[in-house]
Amino acid sequence: MWLLKAQITKLALAGTVTLLFASTAAWADQVTSVMTPDVQANVTPAKALTMLKDGNARFVSGNATDYDYIAQVKQTAKGQFPFATVLSCLDSRIPPEIVFDRGIGDLFVARVAGNFTNDDILGSFEFASKLAGSKLIVVMGHTECGAVKGACDAAQIGLLSTTLASINPAVTAVEGHNPRNSTNAGFVQAVSEMNVRLTMKTLRDRSVVLRQMIESGEIALVGAMYDVSTGKVTFFED
Repeated sequence: MWLLKAQITKLALAGTVTLLFASTAAWADQVTSVMTPDVQANVTPAKALTMLKDGNARFVSGNATDYDYIAQVKQTAKGQFPFATVLSCLDSRIPPEIVFDRGIGDLFVARVAGNFTNDDILGSFEFASKLAGSKLIVVMGHTECGAVKGACDAAQIGLLSTTLASINPAVTAVEGHNPRNSTNAGFVQAVSEMNVRLTMKTLRDRSVVLRQMIESGEIALVGAMYDVSTGKVTFFED
């Protein structure tokens, strides 16, 4: 009996050691690097877009990067050098850092229901682009957007009504759909895409700083739609 117990203990210890080494190997594979001033400086707007496309491809395929977030927290404690800026909806299903497979310090992100822009967001994006060196702005809408559906239905719910009013121009701009409410999936999708395009136009029209940077090629502006059923992001320029 004593011999049997000794053998079991030995096997258990061996298993613990094996697990420890396996865990150590897994930690060793985690990505700890972050964006630095030199790396950010060498990222062009086109390269920034490619990085996001590649990241989304990894996310969709189930091959997302294993980031050591705590290590990245420590490395970014004294500075940040994101390469792209994303304006997305509040929707819990589309966290930009995750769907683009990026780590801490990679992206500036602004989120609001309906992914529209206002002066506060534009000012934030001027900071991100002009002062902090971000090379790309992405306005990202998504399928099955509740805010867009609310705007399509002219919903009236407290202060949310004011928020949804920012999407009304897109509702008005979309033609040729009947019925014009949230029961019509094609109408909702068309409004969602139009809302992205109009938000991009607002960004260019209202921010002289960003418009000049776009025209000079310092930064790029693209639109995108995220599919909540697949995780795939489709990009377009205007």
